Amino acid sequence: MAYQLYRNTTLGNSLQESLDELIQSQQITPQLALQVLLQFDKAINAALAQRVRNRVNFRGALNTYRFCDNVWTFVLNDVEFREVTELIKVEKVKIVACDGKNTGSNTTE
Repeated sequence: MAYQLYRNTTLGNSLQESLDELIQSQQITPQLALQVLLQFDKAINAALAQRVRNRVNFRGALNTYRFCDNVWTFVLNDVEFREVTELIKVEKVKIVACDGKNTGSNTTE
């Protein structure tokens, strides 16, 4: 089973809301909605692994970190993200990192 982290993105939330509406109007079953979400998890993980080639450097002050169930979570303060021509500064960021080679586990945030 693929990681379910991307269900909390704008795209994932929109999909879940649409599926909920279809369930409420009895156009699909909850089981079909679950199958759609599982397929979304697989597709988004595969697309990000295969199609995204951009790299961004970042620097900040480490506030907290945690490693649990093969998932790293970092909270950084005063972070600067740098791409080739762009610089973005943010006060606080949370980074959740999962092992991309071991998508057999079920991780949810």
